[in-house]
Amino acid sequence: MDLLVKLDSGSPRGTALPRRVLYELEVGARSVAESHGLAVWRRSGLPEALWNVPVHDAKGTFVALPDAWFDDVALAWEIDSFDWHFDAKGYARTIARNTRYAGAGIAVVQTLPSRLRKDPGGVIAELRAAYDAAKARPRPPVRAKIMSS
Repeated sequence: MDLLVKLDSGSPRGTALPRRVLYELEVGARSVAESHGLAVWRRSGLPEALWNVPVHDAKGTFVALPDAWFDDVALAWEIDSFDWHFDAKGYARTIARNTRYAGAGIAVVQTLPSRLRKDPGGVIAELRAAYDAAKARPRPPVRAKIMSS
């Protein structure tokens, strides 16, 4: 990322926040809630997560674009806010997405953004439990399509 190169070539003084934001953008976080989710995930001890990558089923059909994706166990993490998901159209899209996840055999964890700040330990416990459950079952034949930069 060109901005990170520029930051690296100058003084580090006063660059902590811009560096963090640029890192979060580089790994795929697209919202403040996802930024908070990234911080919670870092504390979880869970393996690498991919952020905002399209997931397809065995036939190549698009399933969803999870906020975070644990590819080794086919676990999706959705950070679903009331503002974006719970008007009539948003709720219908969320139900359709979750139905596609279920049809593809994908385990999914849904988290309200407020819990990322108010109960990060509880969110971490839920993510770990879901990860362990997903790891214990056969992995469904789904793939994330990782975009090259």
